[in-house]
Amino acid sequence: MKNLLLIISVIFTITFSPLKAQSTVSLAEKLGYPKDAKLLIIHADDLGLSHSTNVAVMKAFENKVITSGSMMVPCPWFPEIAEFVKKNPGLDVGIHLTLTSEWDFFKWGGVASSGETPGLLDKNGYLYASNEEMGKNATPAEVEKELRAQIERVISCGIQPTHLDNHMGSLLVNMELLKIYIKLSKEYHLPILVPAIYVGMMPPGIVKLLDDGVVKVDNLFMLNPNLVKERWAEPYNKAIAEMKPGLNEIIVHLSVDNEEMKAIEAGHTDFGSAWRQNDLNYVLSNEFKDVLKQNNITLITWKQIKDAMNQTK
Repeated sequence: MKNLLLIISVIFTITFSPLKAQSTVSLAEKLGYPKDAKLLIIHADDLGLSHSTNVAVMKAFENKVITSGSMMVPCPWFPEIAEFVKKNPGLDVGIHLTLTSEWDFFKWGGVASSGETPGLLDKNGYLYASNEEMGKNATPAEVEKELRAQIERVISCGIQPTHLDNHMGSLLVNMELLKIYIKLSKEYHLPILVPAIYVGMMPPGIVKLLDDGVVKVDNLFMLNPNLVKERWAEPYNKAIAEMKPGLNEIIVHLSVDNEEMKAIEAGHTDFGSAWRQNDLNYVLSNEFKDVLKQNNITLITWKQIKDAMNQTK
C-alpha cells in the first residue's frame, strides 16, 4: 500500500486544475449535457479481489450507488464477479489492470504464462508487492504481454469492458509503461483513466499521444489516510461540494468487513477490511445521495465516454 499512497500524494489530490479545452465542444456537450455540467463517475476499484469485495460491489450496483467498477483479472475471485457482470450486461465495468500483489499473505500471479513473463514474478511466482520492484525487474514487453492477457481473458468470458484503469497507479510510474497503456487504449478502443494533473509532468511527446483522443479526468478524488480525521463522510462530502464542472471521478474501495477481509489485510488497516466497509456504508447512505443532489451532480459512466470516443473514429 505504500506505493499506492505515494501515487496518491503526487497525483490523486482532492482537486485538480482542468486542462485547457482541446476543442470548442466539451465532453459534457458530447454526452448531451450542458457545457458547465459537473459530470461524476462513482467508481469501485478491486472487483474480484475477494468474495467479500464482490458481495459489497454487487450490493452497490444493485442499489445504484456506484456508476462504474473495474475487475482485477488475476485475483482468485475474478470468476465470480465476471459471472455477475455477464448476467447484468448493462453494468459499467472495466479492467483494473494489475501488475502487483501487495498483501502479505494473500497473493496472486499473472494471467500470462509465467515462462513468458518471468520478470513480473518474484521467487515464489507471485506478482511483486510494489511498483518499484515491478519496474526494476519487468521489461515493457513482459508488461504488455501480461496486460493483453488480462484484457483477452475478460473478452473471452463474453464481457465487453468499458474502460481500462490500473491497480496502484502502476502504469503511471514511468513513460514506457504509460505508452503501453495508451497503445492498449487505442487498440481496444477503450478509454483509460488519466488524471489531468499528471499530464503536466510528462514529456511533450507523451502529451501529444495523450492529446490524440485520450479523455482526461479533470478532478479525481480517492480517500487517503491523511484525510481520515473525523467522520468518514466528511472528506467525500467536501470533495463533492467543491466539485467543478468537467469530468470528475470518485474512487471507492468496497468490501464487507468480515473474517475473509480481515485475514487478507493482515495488519494493513489502510484500505483494509474496516476501511472498505466504511466506504460501502457511505455510498449506501442517504447522506451521500443528498450531497450529490444538493450540488447538482450529473452521474455518468465510462461506457458513455467509450461510446462518444468511438463515434468520432
